[in-house]
Amino acid sequence: MNFDCCETKKSKEKLKEMINFLKIISEENRLKILCILQKQEMCVCKIWQYLDLPQNLVSHHLKVLKNFNLIKSKKESTKVIYSINKKELNKYSKLLKHYL
Repeated sequence: MNFDCCETKKSKEKLKEMINFLKIISEENRLKILCILQKQEMCVCKIWQYLDLPQNLVSHHLKVLKNFNLIKSKKESTKVIYSINKKELNKYSKLLKHYL
């Protein structure tokens, strides 16, 4: 039997990438942040109010999401505005469909 998800080096790398993606979004607050940013871009000063978490913890989650390239940021005056990286999320969505 042929299992294309774990036979070649490239397929193993893709599988590992998918596993890392799922680990990141499986954290409840990160998934909530993605849901919030799906509706509109905003700064951490607004995001933390929706999550009932301290601002520094929300900043940590934003950093994890940004390091994985799931969100983008831009500086506007003194604020950093976060938004979804749709291209990257679409990539993982397609990859997930491949496995399921």
